[in-house]
Amino acid sequence: MDRSDVKDKLRAFVLAELIRNPGYPLRDDEPLITGGLIDSFSLAHFGVFVEDTFNLYIPDTDLTVENLDTLNQMVDRVMQGLA
Repeated sequence: MDRSDVKDKLRAFVLAELIRNPGYPLRDDEPLITGGLIDSFSLAHFGVFVEDTFNLYIPDTDLTVENLDTLNQMVDRVMQGLA
């Protein structure tokens, strides 16, 4: 799976499940948590989605605002695990 596929899947998930607005024009570098679009508890939901979708476990210690505040950071973390 390439970066573009991962980004498309994560964008669809973030918009539908976390922001709950599929039409929102989310930028790749837009702050999700520090920008007030989602709360930090959404990172646990993200972790479950990644495990179910990509068969990739992300440790709780990595599910932080510092690591996963933007779509690009989320994609980077998934790609790191898939490498």
